[in-house]
Amino acid sequence: MKPVGSIAPKTALILSGGGARAAYQVGVLLAIAKILPRGSQNPFPIICGTSAGAINAAAMAVGAGDFHRAVLQLARMWQGLRGESIYLADLPYLSKTAAHWLLALLCGGLGERNPRAFLDNAPLRALLSREVDFGQIERHIQSGALRAVAISALGYSSGQSVSFFQGAADLSVWSRAKRVGVRTELNVSHLMASSAIPLIFPAEHIHREYFGDGSVRQIAPLSPAIHLGARRVLVIGVAPRSDHGPTRLHSPSYPTLAQVTGQLFNSVFLDSLDTDLERMTRINRTLSYVPLAARLNGQLELHPIEVLTISPSKPLEKLTLSFSRDFPLGMRFLLGGLGAFRRQGSVVASYLLFSQAYLRQLIRLGYRDAMDKEAELSVFLTANSKASSVE
Repeated sequence: MKPVGSIAPKTALILSGGGARAAYQVGVLLAIAKILPRGSQNPFPIICGTSAGAINAAAMAVGAGDFHRAVLQLARMWQGLRGESIYLADLPYLSKTAAHWLLALLCGGLGERNPRAFLDNAPLRALLSREVDFGQIERHIQSGALRAVAISALGYSSGQSVSFFQGAADLSVWSRAKRVGVRTELNVSHLMASSAIPLIFPAEHIHREYFGDGSVRQIAPLSPAIHLGARRVLVIGVAPRSDHGPTRLHSPSYPTLAQVTGQLFNSVFLDSLDTDLERMTRINRTLSYVPLAARLNGQLELHPIEVLTISPSKPLEKLTLSFSRDFPLGMRFLLGGLGAFRRQGSVVASYLLFSQAYLRQLIRLGYRDAMDKEAELSVFLTANSKASSVE
């Protein structure tokens, strides 16, 4: 954490990963735009995103000069998505890919070009190149509408969680155990790297290393925002949070491959955020017992971080069961064979289902959940506006 200083608090928006689930975040942002008066300045000078959340983060950073317009444009993009907008997954392509994997296994990996991933996300690259004008980020930093934006990815050679950030000149890089912050000029490769789910999508080469999904080995998802100066954070998750833990049900049948893979996905995309939020709560509670004078005098180089979390009011995987036929035929065949359309295996489908009907349902849920917290959000945003005026 940063040392205590005299500057007014900075507010950060943290958008976690989760594939198609990230549509939920759009609904929350629409609610925030509804709560804020028209013409309000960007309420989040620091924006951090990982995996699919990185795409939303970049879109909000590009539109930092007009928050309402940026949210509406992001919603329009998500509402128009289809599976083919993200990856190639027709039956001929998947058949060819399966044959390639089988041949590589039978030949012991001796072929010249071994498989890199199950799906080709070239359509996503084309979409992002068309929709995201990265040149706007620096313009908003110079104007003061944006202080920093960070996109996290995993280095496959180093094993480090790397937060690529573009921000104000006074911000410093950082290095901690297995995680670093690197200043750069963001581009589409950073988004492709951050959203490259291992084995599902191919890794992205940036500088001297190949990178994959930023949620993998991201042991402290709140850390980039804090290193960039955040004192208050709004976290938009993509899974329900519970203080009581999941209910343990009797399982008479052996878990399907989809059920096992779903738990692996949840471990990658969800667990580290919940753990970091729990850690932050403990640190804040401990700091509340430390006299303010001691903290201000530099005797303790920590300060409390105000955290507001908005997460789904219901499990998103349960929503996928009604939309299984919206998958391309090839994906429907593959996921059906893995058991992804059974209730216990639907987690995998919830990450990969880029169906307009499903995405719009997630957006509506995000909007409702955020509006249910309208009072808390209003206080949070009002406090942010007052802090900005002090600066």
